[in-house]
Amino acid sequence: MSIQDELVELRSATLQAISQAADSEGLEQVRIGVLGKNGQLTGYLRSMGSIPKEDRAEVGKTLNVIKQEVESALESRKATLAASELEAKMQAGAVDITLPGRAQQMGTRHLISGIIDEISEIFHGIGYTVESGTEVETDYYNFEALNTPADHPARGMQDTFYVIDRSGAESAVRGESDVLLRTQTSGVQAHVMENRKPPIYMIAPGKVYRRDVADPSHLPQFNQIEGLVVDEGITFADLKGTLDYVCKQIFGQDRETRFRPHYFPFTEPSAEVDVSCGICHGEGCRFCKGTGWVEVLGCGMVDPNVLAYAGIDAERYSGFAFGMGVERIACLKYNVPDLRMLLSGDMRFLRQF
Repeated sequence: MSIQDELVELRSATLQAISQAADSEGLEQVRIGVLGKNGQLTGYLRSMGSIPKEDRAEVGKTLNVIKQEVESALESRKATLAASELEAKMQAGAVDITLPGRAQQMGTRHLISGIIDEISEIFHGIGYTVESGTEVETDYYNFEALNTPADHPARGMQDTFYVIDRSGAESAVRGESDVLLRTQTSGVQAHVMENRKPPIYMIAPGKVYRRDVADPSHLPQFNQIEGLVVDEGITFADLKGTLDYVCKQIFGQDRETRFRPHYFPFTEPSAEVDVSCGICHGEGCRFCKGTGWVEVLGCGMVDPNVLAYAGIDAERYSGFAFGMGVERIACLKYNVPDLRMLLSGDMRFLRQF
């Protein structure tokens, strides 16, 4: 077979392959196989020197014609495939304007943050300030300044996370570390009493930490709001009136309150505050364990020793203090049976609030 016959066959096969290319990628493979660096037509062009002189002009002319035809066919097929591929892409990404739109879901504040803001607004309305403090506290402000020295039995009521470095590990085991993660926000009260003269009307919201195992009613990290009043002539009647008002603002005007004697090392006398059950309305149910009441917070009159630690004259001034767990308030307000649900991150649950 002469070289002219080979070129005729190459032309026919190439044009057929171009017309049958299914997509741009397949067409590119055809181009490379014919006109690429190692393509068939390129090979003939490189071998022109070995063709007899008398045939060289005719073969060269045929090669140029075939190259032009192949390039023209490639361009035409490329344009056709690009148009069809664009159409297919547009069809695949088409938007059906008859379908209902998808509304963008708006974020909201977490329930715990919402409860903190709500309670803070209630106290703002009766003249209280909102104070904050560090979550890492010293033993003195977390315990001793609140009438709870190292040998006080109440220290056994709280398991504490102590903050240490490697060199202090051994002393921490012996209970000698002086830095800890606060177990209550009462330390903020101690700082405020040291740095501000009475009258003092304040609350201190924030995170606290205790070595508790997470269960339906306990968390190792939770939020607390503690309050303090120090002024002349403050009595237990002021405490009862304030907390009755706050509880009604949080849970509703139809809820009743009661005070039960209790013990706290930094208040005397001390009490636990209950509100009537919002599920059975005081009749008794499983949620309130048949009593008709649910515990909300602890409170009491500030112990004179606490005032003395802060340099406040206990003969002239008196006061009351209280503390409530934010997660517990949230669960009681919305009848949530398990504190852990607040931290689950389950949007189906959180979007309800």
